[in-house]
Amino acid sequence: MLRVLAVDDEEPALEELLYLLRADPRVRSVEGATGATEALRRIGSAVEAGPDDPAAIDVVFLDIHMAGLTGLDVAQLLAGFAAPPLIVFVTAHEGFAVQAFDLKAVDYVLKPVRRERLAEAVRRAAEQVGDRSAPVLDTAGDQIPVELGGVIRFVPIDDIAYAEAQGDYARLHTATGSHLVRVPLTTLEERWRSRGFVRIHRRHLVALSRIDELRLDAGSMSVRIGAAELAVSRRHTRALRDLLMRRTGR
Repeated sequence: MLRVLAVDDEEPALEELLYLLRADPRVRSVEGATGATEALRRIGSAVEAGPDDPAAIDVVFLDIHMAGLTGLDVAQLLAGFAAPPLIVFVTAHEGFAVQAFDLKAVDYVLKPVRRERLAEAVRRAAEQVGDRSAPVLDTAGDQIPVELGGVIRFVPIDDIAYAEAQGDYARLHTATGSHLVRVPLTTLEERWRSRGFVRIHRRHLVALSRIDELRLDAGSMSVRIGAAELAVSRRHTRALRDLLMRRTGR
C-alpha cells in the first residue's frame, strides 16, 4: 500500500491525477502539492520523520514543467537525500525521458494520463517499495539468513565455500547445496574480508581455507574448491598467490 504525493502546478491536472490515484487499491493515501517548493517541504518533513510516520511518502508523482523549480530539479535535489521517495514523472513532454531515467525514475507517464497507464506506474512503484521493505540480511554476524521454500534458515558463514555474483544477488555455495540471497557480492566482500574471503574474479568471492588446489595453465590461474573450478582474473592473480603463500608460510 503506497503513500503518495502528487505534484503539479496546474490545478485541474493535479485534481485529475489525485482522482485516479485514489481509485487505485494499491494506494493507501495520496496528497497533492501545487509546486516544487511545497513538495520539497513536505518530502523533507516526511524523510526526517522516518518511514513509519503517518506523513511518510513512498513515491512522488511529479510533473516536469512547473513554475520555478522543474520536476527534474526536484528529482536532482531528492537524489541527495539518504532515503528519498521513488519518483514517477507525469508530463506532457516526451523529450525528457532520458534525463528522467538517468535520475532513477520508476516510470515516465505522458499526459493526458490514461487510467491503465497510471496503473502500470503504480504497479512498478509498489514492486520497488516492496523490495525496499524486504528484511535486511545481517551479513556481518556468524550466520546469514536464507529462504528455503518459504522458510528462513540460518547458514553458518563458516560453511560457505564461495559466493557467486548474480546481478544484485549472490549465490552462496556450501558442501550441501547453494542459496540465493539479496545481497550484492561487493557487500559480502567488504563484510567477510576479515573472515578470510577474497575476491578472485568479478563473479566470485572465495574462502581461502576452502581452496583445495591452485592451478596454472598457460599463464591463466584457477582454483579448485571441491568439484568446482573457478577462474582467477588477471587483476587478482598476484594478490591471491601472495595470500596463499603467506598462509602456507612459503
